[in-house]
Amino acid sequence: MFGYNVKTLTQFIIERQADFPYATGEFTRLLYHVGVAAKLVNKKVNKAGLVDILGEAGNINVQGEEQKKLDLLANWQFVQALKNSRECCGVASEEDQEIITWDDELSRDGNYIFCMDPLDGSSNIDVNVSIGTIFSIYRRISPRGTKPTIEDFLQPGNKQVAAGYVVYGSSTMLVYTTGRGVYGFTLDPSIGEFCLSHLNIQTPENGKIYSVNEANYHQFPEGVKKYIDYCKESDKETNRPYSSRYIGSLVADFHRNLLKGGIFLYPSTQSAPKGKLRLIYECNPISFLAEQAGGAATDGTKRILDIKPESLHQRVPFFVGSKNMINKLHEFL
Repeated sequence: MFGYNVKTLTQFIIERQADFPYATGEFTRLLYHVGVAAKLVNKKVNKAGLVDILGEAGNINVQGEEQKKLDLLANWQFVQALKNSRECCGVASEEDQEIITWDDELSRDGNYIFCMDPLDGSSNIDVNVSIGTIFSIYRRISPRGTKPTIEDFLQPGNKQVAAGYVVYGSSTMLVYTTGRGVYGFTLDPSIGEFCLSHLNIQTPENGKIYSVNEANYHQFPEGVKKYIDYCKESDKETNRPYSSRYIGSLVADFHRNLLKGGIFLYPSTQSAPKGKLRLIYECNPISFLAEQAGGAATDGTKRILDIKPESLHQRVPFFVGSKNMINKLHEFL
């Protein structure tokens, strides 16, 4: 019999624990519970067409968007997993108006806070297009043994100790970083484990893909319009025109560009002058991953990770991807 030579997410986290500047079993246990929650959500996503968890839940979330039933289920699943970890003292979710905390002593003593978009791209749920979960982890700044405060959640992205996403697609992948490179794990359904499949992901410095909702072209700032026009021009020396690829799920669009090289653009528009994507739940974790893989992320004027959040649900313009493509965009902006 031939052995199955795999390295699971749990094994990898334990082996790499020393890479983390505050190496403790607490952090390892927290990441383990994140992986468990991702597997449980994956099962629900895969069964979504067979049971009554598709469609609208009849509620409006804090962003003013219709909540899907699967959004609520994913949110609940991650919150429960984080509570059970006993290492997380509080959660901020795109689906909830306020932060979530717990009263038990173990949770109050937790050293980490967790921010998430539990189901990114939920408008694609009903049509079987890739969706995902985005998350980031910070060390609390309030005293251990007390309930976390809002200030714990309003730290700039450069204070993240870990970030990642799960993409539920043709295969389910968990990609994460603790500031020591980016690693990808693919879920093997035969053994129910995330297995290391992408070691030290590096995004190409140049790409041939631009991802943007061009239906909003006429609402974009002039510099963004000029950059999109540049992407469409024919120039053999710079391998233009680029290919336009836009799925409408940030996780899916970013994951493709991360591996193949490209740029994702979600600028401000006339109808959304402050941008549409959320700084804490989407832009910060994706930016941390991008930079760890050799890419870059900006709001058009400054580095995303240097922005100090002013509110839980703050939105910003967002540009992320291959470093040279981001630098070229800045020339137009």
